[in-house]
Amino acid sequence: MAGLIVHGKENIVTPGFYMPNRISIEAGRALHHLLEGKVCYLVDPTFPPSDEIMDFLKAKQVEVEYFDFRHTTSRAVREQIMAHLDAGISVVFLPGQVAKIRGTYSDVPSPFLRHVGSLHISPIPLFLGYYGNTVTTLYREVQDPDCHEEFCILPKLAAGPQTGERLMAAWLEKGAELFAAQPLLSTSLTTNIVRSIKANPKVEIIDGMTGARLPFFKALGVSMAVAKMLRKRDDKRIGVILPPGGGGVIATLSCLLAGITPVLINYASSAAAFESTVRQAGLKTFITARKFMQKLPQFPWPPAEQLILVEDLLQNTSKLTLISNVLTAKMAPASLICNMFDTDARKNNDEAVMLFTSGSSGEPKGVVLTHRMVLANASQCACRLDMNNLSFLASLPIFHSFGLTVTMMLPLLAGCTVCSYPNPTDARNLNELIVKHKLSLVCATPTFGRAMLRRAEPDTFKNVRYFVLGAEKLQADLEQEFIDKCGIQPMEGYGLTETSPVIGVNMPNAAPVRGSKFFVPGTVRPSIGALLPGIAVRITDVDDDNVELPLTERGMIWFKGANVFSGYIGRPEVNAEIFRDGWFKTGDIGQMDLNGFLTLGGRLSRFSKVGGEMVPHEGVELALSQAFELTAEDGVKIAITGVSDPQKGEAMVLLSALPQHARSSEEKEHLAAIRNLMQERKIPTLWAPKYLVPVEAIPILPTGKLDLRGCKLLAEEALGLAAR
Repeated sequence: MAGLIVHGKENIVTPGFYMPNRISIEAGRALHHLLEGKVCYLVDPTFPPSDEIMDFLKAKQVEVEYFDFRHTTSRAVREQIMAHLDAGISVVFLPGQVAKIRGTYSDVPSPFLRHVGSLHISPIPLFLGYYGNTVTTLYREVQDPDCHEEFCILPKLAAGPQTGERLMAAWLEKGAELFAAQPLLSTSLTTNIVRSIKANPKVEIIDGMTGARLPFFKALGVSMAVAKMLRKRDDKRIGVILPPGGGGVIATLSCLLAGITPVLINYASSAAAFESTVRQAGLKTFITARKFMQKLPQFPWPPAEQLILVEDLLQNTSKLTLISNVLTAKMAPASLICNMFDTDARKNNDEAVMLFTSGSSGEPKGVVLTHRMVLANASQCACRLDMNNLSFLASLPIFHSFGLTVTMMLPLLAGCTVCSYPNPTDARNLNELIVKHKLSLVCATPTFGRAMLRRAEPDTFKNVRYFVLGAEKLQADLEQEFIDKCGIQPMEGYGLTETSPVIGVNMPNAAPVRGSKFFVPGTVRPSIGALLPGIAVRITDVDDDNVELPLTERGMIWFKGANVFSGYIGRPEVNAEIFRDGWFKTGDIGQMDLNGFLTLGGRLSRFSKVGGEMVPHEGVELALSQAFELTAEDGVKIAITGVSDPQKGEAMVLLSALPQHARSSEEKEHLAAIRNLMQERKIPTLWAPKYLVPVEAIPILPTGKLDLRGCKLLAEEALGLAAR
């Protein structure tokens, strides 16, 4: 270990009841010293600490109190603790060795936190984390020779109910604070990419279309040549209109080396959305490829004088120049290359890249991802994955933050092989690439994942260690189909453009630990997984941001962390609404469990307040899909949206593309039948839609998500509300 750093010594209370998220021998020694040896240790023999810690306690000849919470009442344990506190002796609960997934923030399983909450003794939280200096070692949940320990004594919690929830909140917030303070995050993304490429020069980006292989060092050399040309321009930002792959990597890295912000353009967006993106980002130059332009004739391409075509750029660059830069990338030390391009000039909170939200509920909003944010989220993802010989399928577009951070930046920063393919809907070819190149990490949406499963053989995914699905809800039937057909557990994750993007993801459960009967799970369904380390969460009342709720109660979700953005560009009025004391209001509804798993209840925009009650659109859609016996194979046939209503504030509108609802003249009969169906299933009648609008097709975004704005407009137009 590189050493122990102790924070918060001023929060020591003697006597006190101390609750650590985990313990190490170094932290244990430090705490024992701070408590001057006047301490008793609380141990559950079914959840024993390491032999090293128990040997230390024996050597110090300190008192150890044993309890088995499953066979001991809370009152009895409380009396054990209070007897020592009354005698002036502090009590420290010692977490044991536990089966846990990588990157967990706590070794205390939820049953123990529930038990602590029932003791009604105010604890002093202790937080221990292990931190390194590279993307792949920045956070560790176990001791590592390349990491140092940081041990924090937090202020004593106030007396009151739900102590377990408040302990978890304190650990998460301190963990986010310590993570954000790590020196790596103040450095340059560009510098870190160059160093990683130099450390892994022969790792390849494989073109899934052609089979061509581009070693990292060649990608860097070409990027250096392009960057030298870009530095002669006066652009502060340049649009990149390219799919995932070598071209996208070179265009993005060239901009970073040149000190220019790459703005990754959504080439599946409408003309209006593209025009908005150009205007908001102040773009006048775009990098793309002629071959790519030919494949997207419907895209509103800028005029030729604003385009830098990759093919022309390379043809107009002399072979000598390219060879010279590639040789420099291969032979020169990272420090020399970084000095050549002054890569440390832009770092920390400076702009790294710019993305735009999909605009599902309005005009696209510009999000700047800083060097700090991308490094933070790449590190957070890396700590949850086994990076050893990990190879990535990169089919998600790089204009989405997941495609950018997870399947482009993370492999570059960690030295992992990437196989790129520009079309995430081409399931047959994606499956062939997974088999051919033995890819071990696959990311997709459930819609894309279902298509891949339909065309898969039982052994197609045998080399896949992580099959992550996000952006939409993972339906239980799809999850089971993956298990039954291919023997692989798909893992649902969750993220936001504004959080760089990954917040949490389910992972395979860890192997049991000998001697311990408890574990911290890797997967909890139907959650979106455990929060990545370095992210704190807050839950507030949906109707009042000032009313904070326990983390296990359902409400509005807020996040804080180094991967969280600071606001939309040019939207001060929106930013004022979504930020408070450093916390970001997501617009998502949900709650956590005491293992740190987050379960979503939908977007706030996907609720209607009918007669004072919050009605979830997704809940109504699920109920009606079951009533109509719809399956995912049918596609999206119904959608719920809300419109203003003078009587109840809002009214529910059912958009239906089902044949039986095609005749508007039968609306009353259909609505009555729907109410009966919902009553049969004991669903509140308040959830029943007031209006039925037949449509030819439900509006869907290119990502597969519902076009919420399009749905609302259809409903308002059909009901004559659009002009009001």
